[in-house]
Amino acid sequence: MTTMTARPSPAQAAALPARAGLGLKPAHFGEILATLPELGFFEVHAENYMVPGGPFHHALTRIREHYPLSLHGVGLSIGGTGPLDGAHLERLAALLLRYEPQSFSEHLAWSSHGGVFLNDLLPLPYTGETLRRVCEHVDAVQEHLSRRMLLENPATYLEFAASTWAEGDFIAEVVRRTGCGLLLDVNNLHVSCVNHGRDALACLDALPLDAVGEIHLAGFAQQQDAASAPLLIDNHGSPVAQAVWALYDAALQRVGAQPTLIERDHDIPPFAVLLAEAKLAERRLSALRTALPPELVA
Repeated sequence: MTTMTARPSPAQAAALPARAGLGLKPAHFGEILATLPELGFFEVHAENYMVPGGPFHHALTRIREHYPLSLHGVGLSIGGTGPLDGAHLERLAALLLRYEPQSFSEHLAWSSHGGVFLNDLLPLPYTGETLRRVCEHVDAVQEHLSRRMLLENPATYLEFAASTWAEGDFIAEVVRRTGCGLLLDVNNLHVSCVNHGRDALACLDALPLDAVGEIHLAGFAQQQDAASAPLLIDNHGSPVAQAVWALYDAALQRVGAQPTLIERDHDIPPFAVLLAEAKLAERRLSALRTALPPELVA
């Protein structure tokens, strides 16, 4: 056990503050460092920093000195049928050691098969066999990284006839068996419920809300399926929709103030636009902290 640094180890790092945060984009590095805006935290995609050095690391190191950090993975393929990629897991462990983020999360999805990376987050059949495999992978990740991870509920566009579990029950059972937390993606929940014709509040209540450690908000694109029914795509390319804000308000009433990220990965606007959107979440969190007794505020 090293005593080389006074900062907490990743396993002991403090939680993210129950404030609004933003995804960190290279186009905004300079403005952030020049102005140090009032913001709860930043989040980065782990896979964008899995190199020894370079300008991304230079900027993130400086920004990390001023802000809490959330690390969000997209490549572990937690739901894949094969074993976890050991080399990827080692790179992830090194990144966690380097930046000591307050939070680490991944997706309930699969993205690789047979050594081929598919650059997408693909859905799972909710079966007993899938449950066993996902739990084994989550356990392996948490043991290797010596920290609790958050698992994100997915946005889906199809369902499997073979599924024997409802999504909320499946995620709740993963949380129960592994002790992982839930990254509640409110946009994903809205997208999936519209696509599958489900009641969003009922699906929200089916999730293990006592395990929520972070919330994501994002925009979606709207298309039509072959039957001309609405088909929402979780594309992170537009502002948060009013329906998602309303669902977020309902979630906050259930889980209290939680770290809340505004995601934007396409059609990136000026930083001021994103900061203004983060302030919409911050006002809700601040009002909730004021209204609730201290023991109910996360």
